[in-house]
Amino acid sequence: MATHPLRRSADRSRTPGPGTVSLVVLVARDDPDPGRFLDRLPDSVDQVVTVEAPGAGRPFRWPDIAWGDRVVLIQADGSMSPDDIPHFLYYLDHGFDFVKGSRFIAGGECTAYPAFRRMGHRVLLTAARRLYGQQLTDVWYGFCAFRREFLSLLEEQRDPPELVGPETVVHALHYGLRIAEVPSREAPGSDRRTTARTFHEGRRILRVLWRERPRNALLRFAARHRRGCRPRERA
Repeated sequence: MATHPLRRSADRSRTPGPGTVSLVVLVARDDPDPGRFLDRLPDSVDQVVTVEAPGAGRPFRWPDIAWGDRVVLIQADGSMSPDDIPHFLYYLDHGFDFVKGSRFIAGGECTAYPAFRRMGHRVLLTAARRLYGQQLTDVWYGFCAFRREFLSLLEEQRDPPELVGPETVVHALHYGLRIAEVPSREAPGSDRRTTARTFHEGRRILRVLWRERPRNALLRFAARHRRGCRPRERA
């Protein structure tokens, strides 16, 4: 069944049902042990695809070999727990198109979040709420899952690997997907960002939020159709 790519939250919910799951693990070059959590994967994961983060200036594309009806993105740096995956899938099976983790709602946790990062995150939240009208609680955290039929809308990423998840969230906001947030616990000591790196990444996310703002949605959607890039339908 085809689904309109600009589906809004007021649309009728989809019928719940089982489906296959592909887990895409984004591996950065400095990850010491990218497979450290593979023995903790829930039984609902049918396929694991590891993807090396692209270098500077090279866009990231979701791998074609990820064949699951539902796709989950997780970082290999240990900051995201695979124990949360069933919660993501529950919401995908009950009417939502895109599910993301949040460290700042009940049940979530962020053990190390310096003041300068909190201030930057508040700026990003304010921008997201003003530009998109969505009351998200965590823009920076890129642990997310979505239905495969929206892959063509979310797949191309032009920013550094650390921002693949956040940019995917912004794409979901841009195209009006029905979004749910679920509690996530960031592992202690997993964030190695310096002040300079945090500022640099925050500025990039803010730029993406502005670039993807809703006033550009119709033009971007028309451009995708001209290039023949339509949402993929489920078989």
